[in-house]
Amino acid sequence: MSQWKNFTKGFIKENPVFVLFLGLCPTLGTTNSAINGIGMGLATTFVLVMSNLVVSLIARLIPDKVRIPSYIVIIASFVTIVDLIMKAFLNNPGPNFEPSLYDQLGIFIPLIVVNCIVLGRAEAFASKNSVMTSLIDGFGIGMGFTFALLLLGSVREILGSGSIFNIKFIQGDGILLFVSPPGAFLALGFLIMLMNKLSRKIS
Repeated sequence: MSQWKNFTKGFIKENPVFVLFLGLCPTLGTTNSAINGIGMGLATTFVLVMSNLVVSLIARLIPDKVRIPSYIVIIASFVTIVDLIMKAFLNNPGPNFEPSLYDQLGIFIPLIVVNCIVLGRAEAFASKNSVMTSLIDGFGIGMGFTFALLLLGSVREILGSGSIFNIKFIQGDGILLFVSPPGAFLALGFLIMLMNKLSRKIS
């Protein structure tokens, strides 16, 4: 039961974006569409789960003086794997020559290395808990992050482009503000307000 709580806490009570306000740089920079939000979220989730696994396994073998650099090397290794996989399989232009998912996420994929969500969970949780608990925690926090990016990306794409997952459902353009950087701040602010109300009702 406690492990189940470690999974679900990442969605509402300890959501990295809406509650802890972590990882806001990729959140604001990559969520101009729903598909970009999912892509960034799943890439980060993979790195979270795998780095939590390795840190939990070897944390007691790492001297305190090199603890943080060691965690960063572990995280960077999995980020490199994600980057190479996405470059190999998700680097083809769309049917109308739209940029590929890999191109749209761009520099934000390598920047997962310095995402404070990943390093924070490795240091604060995985280094102090069992392998299974750390895996569940990484997956829960990662899926909570993916949920936040998907929700924000969907809202911005619907309002800004009149489409969802690049499927157009209204003629013409939407409110172009929402696919611009200021629109990201505006949409995120409203979603944080709604999530705070929901969190109070649940608690």
